[in-house]
Amino acid sequence: MTNWPRKTLFLTLCATAVAATVTAAPPVARAAGAEGEPVPWLVWQPCELPAGTTGPAGQECATLPVPLDYSRPDGRTVPVAVTRLRSDRPENRRGTLVVVPGGPGSSGVQRLAQKGAALQEELKGAYDLISLDPRGVGSSVKARCGIPAADRRLVTLRSWPAPGGGTAESTARSRRTAESCASHGGAVLRSFTTRNEVRDIDRFRQALGERKLSVWGTSYGAYVGAVYGQTQPGRVDRMVLDSSGDPDPSRVARGWLENMARGAADRFTDFAAWSADPAREAEGLRLAPRAEDVEPMFLALAEELDRSPRDSGTPGVPLTGNGLRQALQNALYSDGAFPAMARLVQEARDPQGRPALPPDLTQTIPDEDASLMVATICNDVRWPGPGSGHAERVAADRVRYPLTAGMPVNITPCAFWKDAPVERPARITDEGPSNILMLQSLRDPATPYTGALKMRAALGDRARMVTVGQGGHGMYLGNGNECGDRTVTRFLTTGHRPAQDTHCAN
Repeated sequence: MTNWPRKTLFLTLCATAVAATVTAAPPVARAAGAEGEPVPWLVWQPCELPAGTTGPAGQECATLPVPLDYSRPDGRTVPVAVTRLRSDRPENRRGTLVVVPGGPGSSGVQRLAQKGAALQEELKGAYDLISLDPRGVGSSVKARCGIPAADRRLVTLRSWPAPGGGTAESTARSRRTAESCASHGGAVLRSFTTRNEVRDIDRFRQALGERKLSVWGTSYGAYVGAVYGQTQPGRVDRMVLDSSGDPDPSRVARGWLENMARGAADRFTDFAAWSADPAREAEGLRLAPRAEDVEPMFLALAEELDRSPRDSGTPGVPLTGNGLRQALQNALYSDGAFPAMARLVQEARDPQGRPALPPDLTQTIPDEDASLMVATICNDVRWPGPGSGHAERVAADRVRYPLTAGMPVNITPCAFWKDAPVERPARITDEGPSNILMLQSLRDPATPYTGALKMRAALGDRARMVTVGQGGHGMYLGNGNECGDRTVTRFLTTGHRPAQDTHCAN
């Protein structure tokens, strides 16, 4: 699993999550951690949030120096922005909960600003709440690949095939992105990995003097949480994995991207039913008389835009077929995005109209953010190289899953990445404490239920899964339902889990 629609890895690259600005200077004093290991003092002060952003009263920020390379702990350090919100009811406090953001690319500082008040109310002061900006995000250390601006729009940073399914253009773009990262990214870019995020979380724990952390990780953050629990089982109190992907260590991010085709197909049924409902008629948003008519209408419109892109309300940025498809992927994350998506479709169908494009389609992603989104998934695991049958997979996937038009299996910069993986990915297993609760929509567009079942199987008796009848991505205190929220809250506050996997119907 943000304000630039849910950056669930490079696959859900939408736009940049703006992080809080940390003004504290990097601390130099050191204190003894929970294990007696020297760790930095954290100099806390109020967070300076971006204009227009309101966080909960009392949210504080600091800078945590971490080793650039943990195999050289006395070598160069780099800054990681961290944040906390202390329990507003200290008499109820039982521990510290780390909120792990999605992405790669989402800010934990901003995530806590967005969710902190709701968590305080829901958990009744049971936890101090903490989070961090992972490397490459917000006020943490950054790297730049020097990716050209034309390659940093969402519909180009994502590997959408050309109209008709051609892969030559995306192959050339992927090659130059990887080469640029190899030339300009340096050691900092190479340090953007899941394992380093896990290590940084544990260093944060030590700096706080905590023996254990509870964890709530969403989307990519659920995978980060699972790796933390696998590699530091004695440091985890209670863990919630919200909207999980397949943890297969031979595929990780590559598998998550491929699974999005199935996820979009699963979730589109909700949008189709909503947009065919007669209640949409008065709103001017009814797209078809029957739900089964919505998909063929959408596909025909996308193909028409492939042939003849439409001028939009943003000069110089026409609405293309891939632009329409990308807007749909973003909209499937939450029912709240359905009206804007239906309005875009209606405007695109009007021969006289100039569609008003969502910001995700008009903005250029900053180089530092685009670089981070690409680097983490390419550093974590080896991807098939050029000449590995990408064109054939795209052609087959376009037939099986036309809504995503082959994008999830198309070539990416990872095919040309140098010296990947940086480290061997962690294997999630059933070895460890039975202290995990999974929360999962049955119709998740980014981390589909089929992939979450792989995480569930890998964890074995360590976990229980609660499925939610509401479609969308990011269930707890977000797109889920009261039953799911209640089950997670009860687990975090009392430790009670369902005796077996269960379902929360709408």
